[in-house]
Amino acid sequence: MKQTTLSVVLEVQPQSADNLSALIGELRHREDKPPPGSSEQYGRLKNGVPVLHFMSLSVFPSADYDPIFVIEANFDGPAGVFWGQLEATLGIELRAMLRCCKKPADQDGPLYLAVTSPDSRVPLAPYLEARTLRPSVFHHGTRGMDRDRILREGELFLATRRVLTQSSPTLANPYRAMTAEQIHANLRAALQPDFPWLDIPAPIRISRIERAGDLARLIIFLFLLLACLSIPGAVIAFISPWQRFLVIFAVLGCVVAFALYLMRAPLEGLGAPSRSGGLTASSLSRRNKLTSLAHPATLAIAVMVLLALYIAVASAIGTALAVLFTGLPVETLWCPTIRVVALGLVSVFLFTIPALVFWLRRLERRDASHDAPPIDSDMMLKMGQREDRIAQNHMGSVVLVKPGVLRTLLFRTGHRGLGLVLRVVATDGYLGSMRTIHFAHWAFVNNGSRLMFFSNFDHSWESYLDDFIEKAHGGLTLAWGSCIGFPPTRFLVLDGASHGRKFKAWARHSMAVSRFWFAAYKDYTVDQIERHARIANGLRQIALTKKEADAWVRDL
Repeated sequence: MKQTTLSVVLEVQPQSADNLSALIGELRHREDKPPPGSSEQYGRLKNGVPVLHFMSLSVFPSADYDPIFVIEANFDGPAGVFWGQLEATLGIELRAMLRCCKKPADQDGPLYLAVTSPDSRVPLAPYLEARTLRPSVFHHGTRGMDRDRILREGELFLATRRVLTQSSPTLANPYRAMTAEQIHANLRAALQPDFPWLDIPAPIRISRIERAGDLARLIIFLFLLLACLSIPGAVIAFISPWQRFLVIFAVLGCVVAFALYLMRAPLEGLGAPSRSGGLTASSLSRRNKLTSLAHPATLAIAVMVLLALYIAVASAIGTALAVLFTGLPVETLWCPTIRVVALGLVSVFLFTIPALVFWLRRLERRDASHDAPPIDSDMMLKMGQREDRIAQNHMGSVVLVKPGVLRTLLFRTGHRGLGLVLRVVATDGYLGSMRTIHFAHWAFVNNGSRLMFFSNFDHSWESYLDDFIEKAHGGLTLAWGSCIGFPPTRFLVLDGASHGRKFKAWARHSMAVSRFWFAAYKDYTVDQIERHARIANGLRQIALTKKEADAWVRDL
């Protein structure tokens, strides 16, 4: 089952910001305290939108922009189905909230007027879908598991606890005398009548087609990146003999490398030594089989194959374009094209990448950071009142992005690459040794001038960020490092989030109160959901081998 993460970001009329916050608060109060006869908190949303995992409604004030209203949602399947279900459930409340927002200045303006006019019955779903932002980076901790499966397997787990419990404390529990195979057989026999779906094989969480598509998108991204970086060298390769070309670029590369060596150290007092948590394959997903590529020999072979494939593909495309524009035969253009492509690729590693890193390092040494960002004590109190009420928590953050051509290119490219790598590598829900995130994403807002982050995670906010600071600060630094006030970075992925105290203060400063937050399975952590899945998968099988049963019974 494909899961979707998205957000709708709407500018708010400043004079209506308080009214919007009040409307969201009223909705939250009604769902927190359902009327007599209702079965559970947030039952209307849980039953009315059966594809929904998590959803939040937030208002972000700002001294630099008008407030923004953000609808963040994580759900199963296509967006159209979700928006239709959400409108049928909360259409009246959402329409009132939209009336507090500004009319868009683009082509969506007439649609906004249609849905917000007095007594309007025009569907909201098309407008919300039109204003949807897709994330630049996202991560799903329970990828491929739809909400219905998570809830069903949670119910099965509770049923196993009831069956395994001895009703009389004076009698011996018969399951304690059984082997693992016997426990499996007896549990399956006891539970199958109430859970007939145990006779159906478990749905495939990530199909081979989906995995192949993720890998293909990553390879295409790398090819396009190499093509763009090789343009300066390819242009010079047209007019320079290959021997002279290599000498010139080797000399330039040595000069830039020496300059980078002199600038390698952090500024005095701004270094953040760390022995782990950098941006490596293991920091993205320690338990995924693809992280075996991190072995030096395997990685070297993979890189050589990728570069050879790039030369072949780029040469074929370049030759076809040359034939189109010159009319010369393929046999005349093939060898010169390979020469230009190969030399352009060499220039990427000899000069282009070191030169860009040198430019970036110069900018980093002149960056300012926010060592003591002001924190609103009243807002902290409101956040604290909404945190640690259940096993899960939620956070939302909006920060300004540093200006500049290089910053923009590196930031956007870094986000795109990180997102594609996560889809290929972090398929088991792990980020390094952590598996505490249900859904998280970054997205660029306000025409790319601000970066928004939302996360639905397990345990406390402090422990959540401490885990990232200690074990995956490289990824956080890449994702947030080009934002204003972020702790000092070095070479795009070093230091930065390693400054634990500064990073947490900066993150708190950028957060807003989650005025409305819905969790479909509020008692389950990511690890618990995976435990439920393993138990259910074992019970789906008629019999287990001794080795399989011994492993399976440890989850009970």
